[in-house]
Amino acid sequence: MSNSTTNSTSLDPSDYCTLSICPLSDAYVNYVPSLPGNIFYLAVFSALLIAQLILGIRYRTWGYLTGLFGGLLLEIIGYAGRIQMHYNPFKFNPYLEYLICLTIAPALLSASIYICLTRIIIIYGAEISRLKPKTYTYLFVFCDLVSLILQAAGGAITSTADADQADLAQTGIDIMIAGLASQVVSLVLFMGLCADFAYRVWKNPGKLNGDFRMREVRRSMVWKGILGGLSLATVTIFIRSVFRVAELKGGFHSRLANDEVDFMVLEGAMIVLATLALTVLHPGFCFDGLWKQTKWSRVKAGDVDMAFLDAEGKVVMSLVV
Repeated sequence: MSNSTTNSTSLDPSDYCTLSICPLSDAYVNYVPSLPGNIFYLAVFSALLIAQLILGIRYRTWGYLTGLFGGLLLEIIGYAGRIQMHYNPFKFNPYLEYLICLTIAPALLSASIYICLTRIIIIYGAEISRLKPKTYTYLFVFCDLVSLILQAAGGAITSTADADQADLAQTGIDIMIAGLASQVVSLVLFMGLCADFAYRVWKNPGKLNGDFRMREVRRSMVWKGILGGLSLATVTIFIRSVFRVAELKGGFHSRLANDEVDFMVLEGAMIVLATLALTVLHPGFCFDGLWKQTKWSRVKAGDVDMAFLDAEGKVVMSLVV
């Protein structure tokens, strides 16, 4: 970001600057964003959004679709902002679109990953898990909500700071960093609990869910595929989140914040890999029809049970979890 934004006696460069009359040192990033690279990411995320809509409606995976729809939509808006910055990196609004949307989007993508864990636990057997299946969802949805609130609040503060309010803008950035850091901690905890559950499954083969359909799903190659896809998505979002914490922590003038190659690889490519895995290995077909059967349903007033549903959505068996 331009040094002139801290000088209350000067005009904001976004009011008058273009590439032909101002140096890049006055721009919000010290490079001209790549047009082909950002168009590529915009096209990929647009295609994945369409695919997610089709798959989500086809398989009725509404919770999974919600997180991915929101995350992919923010990715599209963010890269649209970067494309605008290619033509004029001095404009504030495109910069804000890029900064806030691409910062927040992966938190929504993570939510879609988190809601898969409860269903995976039911497929293997709830009694193997260290925690009740619903506890995982409550825990990580809460963590994701905290991360989103902090990132959104930080973005709002940054966006409302005037050119001469450098301290206020920095406060907003610090809050965004706190939100990103909480996301990193959440992902570490998630990976740790997943590893713990995998170990307990390995150590307790006799306690696996004995239902015939559950066994058949666990033995299928697509099931192994979705486990691999969720693992890949989690790791790539984690790598990206660590990068963004380091980027924002160093400030807008740091080398990391002004290196487009690092950004395109550690932000763009990581999220492409994550969303591609979450689309190609969609739970709608990887769960072989058991996504709906392992949903939560309030089958008794005041109690939240795990309900197994028939093809028409009627409860045929319920478990208090």
